Amino acid sequence: MTEPALRLDHISKSYGAMTAVRDLSFEAARGRIFGFLGPNGAGKTSTLRMVLGLVAPSSGRISVLGASDGRRVRDRIGFLPEERGLYRRMTPAQAFDFFGALKGLDSRTARARGLAMLEDQGLAQAMNRPVKSLSKGMAQKVALISALVHEPELVILDEPFSGLDPVNQQSLERLIRGLADRGATVVFSTHVMAHAERLCDKVVLMARGQKVFDGPVSAARAAVPQRLILVGDLDPDAVRALPGVTGLARDASADGPSFIVDLAAGASANATLKEAFVRGLQITRFEAREPTLHDAFIVLTQDATGERA
Repeated sequence: MTEPALRLDHISKSYGAMTAVRDLSFEAARGRIFGFLGPNGAGKTSTLRMVLGLVAPSSGRISVLGASDGRRVRDRIGFLPEERGLYRRMTPAQAFDFFGALKGLDSRTARARGLAMLEDQGLAQAMNRPVKSLSKGMAQKVALISALVHEPELVILDEPFSGLDPVNQQSLERLIRGLADRGATVVFSTHVMAHAERLCDKVVLMARGQKVFDGPVSAARAAVPQRLILVGDLDPDAVRALPGVTGLARDASADGPSFIVDLAAGASANATLKEAFVRGLQITRFEAREPTLHDAFIVLTQDATGERA
């Protein structure tokens, strides 16, 4: 069995009386895209700092590319922090040179690889322009490419989509998929579930320093009951009396009479709809709404902590 790129075994981290991460275990397989998800304050950044060897865990063990300390394999890791840290007077060419040298790469190779990735993003013309003259999206891509010129085996991205417009978000998603296609393991931390839903093979959901879910995106969504959207002149009590219905709310976003119906776990939306028509409910339109990863996060967090994250 192949050793995972990253393994955490019962990791905890405390700062005085405050516990930032509590008894956290998970694995990130090689060559896959792994989402490390949760709201601000969930313990994501503290965990990444421990993985990189910037701080030591209070307890537990970490394996990074087979090493017990991320600092021992730092030349095989690429890291994009949430605070990008590019020198504003530096050009992309100089940034690739500088960050490549930190990883033992010669200037010619670093600049050639950086330029190739800029060209792939349609940004070759920015190679020798100061970072301060670039748009936020362009500068963010330069920062990411700077972390990739040494072709790392493990890529850690902390909130890589922060502040980007939808076009640049799509472009960055393509770049991340390309990393996994060439065999790199990508771990990205975010509180935006939509990106993880599109990209990730596996996710860990965090809340208040604790893991609330660990598994495939499909399994997270399957933990959330289905919903029905029913439109029509409906008696709420008659809808509540349908088999499988556990909750009912008016859809405030709809123009006309519309209801959001929560179904019990394992209930069949088709069976509920069939019974609605048998009972003569005046339904003019209906829609079975599949749960999203965002829905799963809300439900799983609420189940684990007793309150919403």
